[in-house]
Amino acid sequence: MYKGMRKLKEFFYSKFYIELIVASALFIVAVVTDSVVLIIIYLLYFIIMLEIVRAVMSFMREKRVKIRILIDAFIILTLREFIVNVIKINKEDITSFEMLLTNSTNFHILIFSGVLLFLFVLRWLAILTSPDKYIDNPENLEKNSPTSSM
Repeated sequence: MYKGMRKLKEFFYSKFYIELIVASALFIVAVVTDSVVLIIIYLLYFIIMLEIVRAVMSFMREKRVKIRILIDAFIILTLREFIVNVIKINKEDITSFEMLLTNSTNFHILIFSGVLLFLFVLRWLAILTSPDKYIDNPENLEKNSPTSSM
């Protein structure tokens, strides 16, 4: 009994219930109004705006551009375009690879898939080469410095 109460207390302490309530309300509204895709697209627009504001505020505060934040915004923008092309615009079936290349909408879907893969690789490289990991943990800097291998 005590373990269940602790989990319930952690649930309310983490404020996850707010996210759950908002997501449930949005889902119910989307299903009732038959606009699931439209709400997802507008939420992605909102997230893009948040990421851009976050990048600008980070630049103003730290006087440097965090590429990771901009890449996140581009990934979300590409996902939004991908969703629009797949669900809203594309009304044809892809039966062969030639069909993918002959139809412009399907070709755009193929291009967006490639862009997404490229952005995810770029995001991974941005995390890998970020100076933030040295700021957060100075021990990493000592381990990777040229003088530490001597």
